[in-house]
Amino acid sequence: MIRLRPGLIATLLAVLVGIFMLMPLLAVVPVSFTPKRFLSIPTDELSLRHYRTLFEDREWAEGIWLSLRIGLLSAGFATALGTLFSLGIWMFRPRFAGLLMGIALLPMVAPPVVSALTLYFFLITLTKLNGVVAYDTMLGVALAHSVMIVPFAVVLVSVSLAQVDRRMDLAARAMGASLGTRVFKVILPNIKFGVIAAFFLTFVLSWEEIAVTIFITSVEAVTLPRLMWQGLRDNIDPAIAAISVVLIVIVATVVIGRAAVTALRQRGT
Repeated sequence: MIRLRPGLIATLLAVLVGIFMLMPLLAVVPVSFTPKRFLSIPTDELSLRHYRTLFEDREWAEGIWLSLRIGLLSAGFATALGTLFSLGIWMFRPRFAGLLMGIALLPMVAPPVVSALTLYFFLITLTKLNGVVAYDTMLGVALAHSVMIVPFAVVLVSVSLAQVDRRMDLAARAMGASLGTRVFKVILPNIKFGVIAAFFLTFVLSWEEIAVTIFITSVEAVTLPRLMWQGLRDNIDPAIAAISVVLIVIVATVVIGRAAVTALRQRGT
C-alpha cells in the first residue's frame, strides 16, 4: 500500500495556516491573567483572580451548571428524536420522504432571528398553559435548543444509516424479528458511533447557542453564553477571557486525546 506523505513545504504551509487561525484564540490567554478589572494585556504581574471568579462568583457557577443541564437535556432529546426520524425514513421509505427530510432540516437553513422569534412566541404561549416548559425556564430553553439542533442529529444519523446494508434488516424481518428487535439488535448496533457523534455535536451546539437564548430568556434562565454576552455588552469582564481559556483547554484536551487514542489503535493493528 502506497502512503503519500506531505513534503516539507506543504507541512510548513499547513503549520503557518494553523498558527494564523489559532492566533485569535491564543491572544485570549494572556488577557485572562490580567490583574485589572478590564480587558488588558498584563505587563508587570500575572493574576488568577478572574479564574477564581469562575468558582467563587455564584452567578458564573450557576450559569455553567445551567448550560450543562440544558445541553444534556436538549442533546438527549434531539438525538433521540433525530434517530427515530432517520430510522423511520430509512426503514419505511415513505412516499414523501424528501419533503419530510426538508421539513426536518428547515431549522438548519432558517435565519436564526426568524427561528428565535418563532420560538419566543411559542414559549410565551406555553407560559399561559404551564410554568415548567415555558419562557425563561430551563426546560423551555432546552426545548428551544432541541428544535434548533435536531437537524444536525438527523444528518449524522442518516449518514450512518446510509452505510448500513439494508439486507440485514430484510433478513431479520424474514426470520420473524419484531420491529423492536430489528431496531435495537440489528440497526442501532451498526450506527451507534453515528448516534454518539450526534449526541456530542448537539451538546456542543446547545452549549454555545446564544441567538435564540437571548430571545427566550430574561433573568431566571441565564446560561453561560448569555452571561458572557452580558459581560461583553455591559462591562467587558475579564472573567470572559478566563472561561474562554478553560473552554479552549477542554476542547484541545478532547481533540488531542482522541488523536492519541486513534494513533495507539493504529499501532496496535
